Amino acid sequence: MASHERLAELLEPRSTVLLTVECQQGVVGPDSALPELARQARSSGALGNIARLVAAAHGSGVQVIHAIAERRPDGRAASRNARLFRAAERLPVRQLSGSTAVRVAPPIEVTEEDIVVRRLHGLSPVQGTEVDALLRNLGCRTLVVTGVSANVAIPNAVFDAVNLGYTAVVPSDAIAGVPPEYVPAMIRNTLALVATVTTTDEVLGCLGRPRRRG
Repeated sequence: MASHERLAELLEPRSTVLLTVECQQGVVGPDSALPELARQARSSGALGNIARLVAAAHGSGVQVIHAIAERRPDGRAASRNARLFRAAERLPVRQLSGSTAVRVAPPIEVTEEDIVVRRLHGLSPVQGTEVDALLRNLGCRTLVVTGVSANVAIPNAVFDAVNLGYTAVVPSDAIAGVPPEYVPAMIRNTLALVATVTTTDEVLGCLGRPRRRG
């Protein structure tokens, strides 16, 4: 864990962006295509913590980006080169563009200042999407990564952020995966090697005093 002073330095609002990963109704909502993951995101408190972090970001001038995974109804250009993609095609709830499934899930609130980035392919919410260019235009140096899943998309986002030169911060109680016992092991043995691992309350403590982008 980083010291409060070090974390506060990393979380300077003008150079920090909060990324929510696949926090969409078809993934973490009550009618999720992945009910086990949705239950874990809610029962662990991760989804509620993400909502708290988003609210604090709105109040402190930290930019929020929501990364959404979706597919066209005709499946055109969708990835099919992994078992995960092929399994997704058979799920009863599909993440179709324009549908309720790809809306950001409550209790997370989306404001007009938030940016929503939608991808039609791949595993990463960062690499191969608009996110890197947006982060650079925003003057981002620190990327706070939250959401699901700790199995695939979260490690992808963290590794990509680090490879692109950003400092990654991961509130460990604002990500979720399955089975639940996998998440702390993955954080301890993988993410902690490349990211600053912290908690929602510690991030909130750094963002508590409202500040606006200049």
